[in-house]
Amino acid sequence: MNKTIIKYAFIKSLPIMCSYLFVSMAYGVMMEEAGFGWLYSLLISMTVYTGAFQFVLITFLSSGASLLTIMLTALLMNSRQIFYSITFLDDFRKMGKRKLYMIHTMTDETYAVNCTLELQKKEKEDTMFLVAFFSRLYWMTGAVLGGILGQLIPWNLEGIDFCMTALFVIIFIDQWEKTTKHRAALTGLAVGLIALVTFGASAFMLPALLITSGLLVFSERKAVKP
Repeated sequence: MNKTIIKYAFIKSLPIMCSYLFVSMAYGVMMEEAGFGWLYSLLISMTVYTGAFQFVLITFLSSGASLLTIMLTALLMNSRQIFYSITFLDDFRKMGKRKLYMIHTMTDETYAVNCTLELQKKEKEDTMFLVAFFSRLYWMTGAVLGGILGQLIPWNLEGIDFCMTALFVIIFIDQWEKTTKHRAALTGLAVGLIALVTFGASAFMLPALLITSGLLVFSERKAVKP
């Protein structure tokens, strides 16, 4: 793995760093306020590594929720990544020993960045691995810093998690500009809005993904029929 690939992967991971460091610091601060020191933030980030659920997990740990409740909530909150992984089935399968690490570190942000990579096979695999590695490092670093600083400085981090939304808006625009066909993007937007109105903000993600995926698969199969 040469220095050029490492530098390129680092540059590609910079948008993730800008969001992960601040959001994970907020997570570390909240863990500290709940009575869990920076070491707990680090250990959870190393094993769970799913940002949104880690915030929910703080409440579960504080309230003594059952293991079954924690497991079901984690499954439902992160089920969207089942759809993400389909995109990289072949890529991960060919990455040998790194495959399990890539599966464990698949997040919304790494998926979005990896979708923008236009490289040859070996360079793409190395870059995806490094983006996942750097991103996980950013999150763990921020979680530890948040836990430590939470003991020293009063924080008001309301609204800081919007930086993750901003990241996806930027990547969406980038993908829109790179292609002349926008059917998939428009389908996703329309279905997402309808699902948001129908199911509400807390439950629209999974139905929207299921319906959008079904429509795109059906239309693709119909298009290839002779």
